[in-house]
Amino acid sequence: MPVYKNEQNGKWDALFYYEDWTGKRKQKHKRGFATKKEAKEYERQYILRAKADMDMTLESFVAVYFDDKKGELKERSIRNKRYMIQTHIVPYLGKKKMNEITPADIIAWQNKIKEEHEYSQAYLRMLQNQMTALFTHAFNIYNLANNPCKKVKKMGKSDDRSLTFWTYDEYKLFIDTFDKKGMHFVMFEILFWTGCREGELLALTMNDIDLSSHRLHINKTYYRHAGEDIITEPKTENSIRTVELPEFLVNEIKDYYMCLYNYPDDERLFPIGAKAVQNIMKRHAQKAGVKDIRVHDLRHSHVAYLIHQNIPPLIIKERLGHKDIKVTLNTYGHLYPDEQKKVANLLDELIKKNAPADGKDIQE
Repeated sequence: MPVYKNEQNGKWDALFYYEDWTGKRKQKHKRGFATKKEAKEYERQYILRAKADMDMTLESFVAVYFDDKKGELKERSIRNKRYMIQTHIVPYLGKKKMNEITPADIIAWQNKIKEEHEYSQAYLRMLQNQMTALFTHAFNIYNLANNPCKKVKKMGKSDDRSLTFWTYDEYKLFIDTFDKKGMHFVMFEILFWTGCREGELLALTMNDIDLSSHRLHINKTYYRHAGEDIITEPKTENSIRTVELPEFLVNEIKDYYMCLYNYPDDERLFPIGAKAVQNIMKRHAQKAGVKDIRVHDLRHSHVAYLIHQNIPPLIIKERLGHKDIKVTLNTYGHLYPDEQKKVANLLDELIKKNAPADGKDIQE
């Protein structure tokens, strides 16, 4: 019998055979259900999930989705995506069948999220992206007949042009509050003058820094989870890059490293966590009397400084490790306010240069 009562503990067990999506016959035994109905529903959903049948609920498909993405996404990304989906999607649409969810259901979900939470436009877009990812995967891989997200306007905005950053003058006030030989001074100097991400900074070892050729090799990232230090590959393939260092920064790194006395070249150069970096930054920003920004905003500050120095977007793209120039332009394009004016002035100069001396119109 597929579902039966366990006389020893009074709970219900589900014992059944199923075929997976390859057609292979397998057995599944799940114990400890409070009711017969729960055990039978588990069996039904498990069989649908094994066949990747779109008659399954969205909640069941979430398990399929993350099984498929295990080899594609990093553990940290999966954890963040899972949190957003379980917190903001499953409670609303989890019990509905995948092939019965309509565009109207997606709109109702969007409205609920906006009514119940005061999230930023950027976070709303992130939630929308998780919903879209689920249905796109079901449509592309498991032959879902209709993708309801395709017919609905996306929620939120990914390109909110309210970047926060420090000008060079603000950064100078901030960095002047540190001991020039100390670890914290060197950390923030690297963040501001290279545009590297916080996790990339905290994963650095001396093996990653070529002092003779003035180069910084970024090939990993650091984060802390459940009390454990974790070092993995960077955010994307393009994040693996080499950044040219100015001579003054090389000298600052060298001075700091010389004070460490026989420090292993393969140990983290800055052995602290992200929370500590944020707290240090906040404290010294207050001391300097400058506006409060995030550690990640130092990356934006680096770009703003380069743009002010007329550095081309393509060079900035390579320095930041962006996959596509579109990412760079979409994020920072509005920081080039004078570019359209320059084009207009250039066209004016060309017309003047080609105009006839007597002022008459040029004839074809």
